[in-house]
Amino acid sequence: MTKVDSIILGIETSCDETAVAVVKNGHEILSNVVASQIESHKRFGGVVPEIASRHHVEQITVVLEEALRQADVTFQDIDAIAVTEGPGLVGALLIGVNAAKAVAFAHGIPLVGVHHIAGHIYANRLITEMKFPLLSLVVSGGHTELVYMEKHGSFEVIGETRDDAAGEAYDKVARTLSLPYPGGPHIDRLAHEGQPVLDLPRAWLEPDSYDFSFSGLKSAVINAVHNAKQRGEVIAPEDLAASFQDSVIDVLVTKTVKAAAEYGVKQVLLAGGVAANKGLRNRLQEAFSPMQNIELVIPPLSLCTDNAAMIAAAGTILYSQGKRANLALNANPGLDLEC
Repeated sequence: MTKVDSIILGIETSCDETAVAVVKNGHEILSNVVASQIESHKRFGGVVPEIASRHHVEQITVVLEEALRQADVTFQDIDAIAVTEGPGLVGALLIGVNAAKAVAFAHGIPLVGVHHIAGHIYANRLITEMKFPLLSLVVSGGHTELVYMEKHGSFEVIGETRDDAAGEAYDKVARTLSLPYPGGPHIDRLAHEGQPVLDLPRAWLEPDSYDFSFSGLKSAVINAVHNAKQRGEVIAPEDLAASFQDSVIDVLVTKTVKAAAEYGVKQVLLAGGVAANKGLRNRLQEAFSPMQNIELVIPPLSLCTDNAAMIAAAGTILYSQGKRANLALNANPGLDLEC
């Protein structure tokens, strides 16, 4: 589908990572450079948009030059520039979009705007070829979605979160347990040291719904901690983490398995920052291992969190389909995946 030896430069600045990558033919990573801001935001317990934007301004040129150096290419070798258009923090997005437009204008290179979640899904194409129809479970700090795809570039959201995304719930529960930001990895680590002994709720919603809801679970965990303190009791943090994670994963995996069977997919892809969660990865593998007709694809940890290789991979498809952005391209923090 892609032209021979297409080389796409990807730029990602939607949140708190400044990332630039060079990808060949949509699946071969020539470079993938990421400058993380976690240490800057950790003391605030979350991402501060103004600080994120300032860091992007400081890092974008350095990261861009390093990505080209590692890939051993110049701008003359680049067929197109793919940049995250949205969703994300508007100030952060603007840095990447404007950097991409400046380079595109200066060197006469075609420009492609990419949806951030499409990028997470296409991170899997850097591992193996996508087989349609497929289903992607997207789990991140701001998104929890089940996305059905009949072909490249076609996205149908069949289920999404109605309140807190799974990643948000992880961070809020982590704060309740006085764990540092980002909370997900710490909850995951603790969960493997404890037992799911607490009876926490699972929001299944309507019988035919593939939507998610984690707000009630988050509140149940916070209430359990506060009630225990009032009684002078202590809940083992590892057991609380294990119980919380068991509830989240139970809902995610059960709905994914049900949707995969109903839609008759050939492949299930895991995508998003929470895809790095060891418990979720293990449970999905257990659930799909008996299902010989469905291939489960889980990206390596380096491609789960925000990076630019995934944006380049998604951009390769758009570029091959003849889709282009012009220099009026702007940051779109509310960009719809299905549009």
